[in-house]
Amino acid sequence: MQMDMETVARAFSGHKFEDAIPRLNDDIDWELVGGEDVHGKPAVVRICESLTEDLTDVHTDFEQFRVMVAGESVIVDSVARYAGADGSLSRVASCDIYDFAQGRVARIRSYNVELAPDGPA
Repeated sequence: MQMDMETVARAFSGHKFEDAIPRLNDDIDWELVGGEDVHGKPAVVRICESLTEDLTDVHTDFEQFRVMVAGESVIVDSVARYAGADGSLSRVASCDIYDFAQGRVARIRSYNVELAPDGPA
């Protein structure tokens, strides 16, 4: 199935990594602002697998999920509420900027900020 840029970005930001991984460049760069930079598809895949494992028993509800397409870039602005099986709650505001080259993700820059569990977005 051919996925357009917006669909790929929505999948990755929506934690449906398995749908997006085939559309990542082998030499992808993922900048986690304020954290580490990740280089290469194998390293990105390892992080995605770890995140998938971490979210296994977590219910995720996206309170906001806005997508903007501009040329060869896609921006996803979201606020997600995470409810753990143990009763833990967290909310995270994220902005992921995807740069595409020839229809594949070449670079991602991700900003993530922890919010008050019951505060405004």
